[in-house]
Amino acid sequence: MPGTPEIADSLVDLIGGTPLVRLGRVARDVDCTVVAKLEMLNPGGSVKDRPALAMIEQAERDGLLKPGGTIVEPTSGNTGVGLAIVAAQRGYGCIFVVTDKVAPEKIRLLEAYGAEVVVCPVAVEPDDPQSYYSVAERLVQETPGAFRPNQYGNPQNPAAHERTTGPEIWRQTAGRITHFVAGIGTGGTITGVARYLKAQSPAVQVVGADPAGSIYSGGSGRPYLVEGIGEDFWPTTYDPSLVDRVVAVSDEDSFLMARRVTHEEGLLIGGSGGTAVAAALEVGRDLGPDDLVVVLIPDSGRGYLSRVFDDEWMAGFGFLRGADHTVAAVVEARSGRGDVPQLVYAKPTDTVRRVVNVMRGYGVSQVPVAKGDMPLAAAEVLGAVDELSLMDLVFRTPGAMDAHIEKVMGPRLPTIGIGQPLDLAVGLLDRSDAVVVLAGGRPHAVLTRTDVLDYLSSAGAGQP
Repeated sequence: MPGTPEIADSLVDLIGGTPLVRLGRVARDVDCTVVAKLEMLNPGGSVKDRPALAMIEQAERDGLLKPGGTIVEPTSGNTGVGLAIVAAQRGYGCIFVVTDKVAPEKIRLLEAYGAEVVVCPVAVEPDDPQSYYSVAERLVQETPGAFRPNQYGNPQNPAAHERTTGPEIWRQTAGRITHFVAGIGTGGTITGVARYLKAQSPAVQVVGADPAGSIYSGGSGRPYLVEGIGEDFWPTTYDPSLVDRVVAVSDEDSFLMARRVTHEEGLLIGGSGGTAVAAALEVGRDLGPDDLVVVLIPDSGRGYLSRVFDDEWMAGFGFLRGADHTVAAVVEARSGRGDVPQLVYAKPTDTVRRVVNVMRGYGVSQVPVAKGDMPLAAAEVLGAVDELSLMDLVFRTPGAMDAHIEKVMGPRLPTIGIGQPLDLAVGLLDRSDAVVVLAGGRPHAVLTRTDVLDYLSSAGAGQP
């Protein structure tokens, strides 16, 4: 006789139950076993499906979300997708607020579910009116019937993982897990899983993978390019007492690891998955054959095809390098001349007088304006000034020497990756007096026409 049909009543019934797979190739140089928890196999494509469902169901029970209501949430994309799936099933509207570092395909995906998407700048403080937290709160106040799940403070976020993700991992490893590694964003995933695993065995080590610059690993929360993890404030959904170690991973190492896992394992993972795997391998270097490391892969690389898996985008931020005659050759040739720093820049509150003195002291004619200290993030570059515009300003405007440079700066200089072809730099310098060179996603140097000319005319440099 035929068996019982295995048919789910709705898509939300398929959330969870994701498998583990051994990372046999990228982890071949460590003695321990490293396996991946494939959260991209949730219906919405990420780990965020779990808390999205839990938060909405609790809001319905509490009467905070009523029929015909609207869900408003700041998100890097994945939580939005999870919420949008539940909303589509239950007839809610959605407004999602994202930062301008979110990949365009993620925005289009949210819009495909019928959501309204509002884009905000990433390089602002959390309490700035333009921040995506502030904009989301304003939209809640302005939208009738609005409910904000608040994944950064909603206890259902970690609770969902304590109820589902943690028990799955314990069962799938038959209790042999010794280390759990996951990125820290809202902190819900790592906190919920840690609560369950440590209740089963306090010896389990929990390791957070964090973008360099995020507060979890000791940074200030300054901008970084990896999406979905790291923060510039401490969410209440994160319990640091449950995390034994936090490993900081650079944007460059995260993106290159994501590409490596995809190429070697056939697992298409995103940048934050690359962060987690890079941290897992660092931890694994000190472990032995009896150790079992589970690394959580939060989503697929399908949402990052225009970023992590686009060679031009990667090269433009200095993550990839070409062969001969690249921008790097000019920068390296210049580094041997004098004691001028590779990157001379001004801060927004510097006076025109100070900037003029800096330019005179170092013999430079172009200076970017950026907030923050080295190493800068690309998003922290606000504009630029040059000697010609400053000369004209000072000549025509009494008292201009004491003005803050942010009041008189021009637009940002074009950028180029340090590994990109020199002929691309020449093309940019045909339209601009200088370009900012990015290496590892960060401003590294300012390149001028004189620099290129000196390089091409130097003995043995030849022409590209």
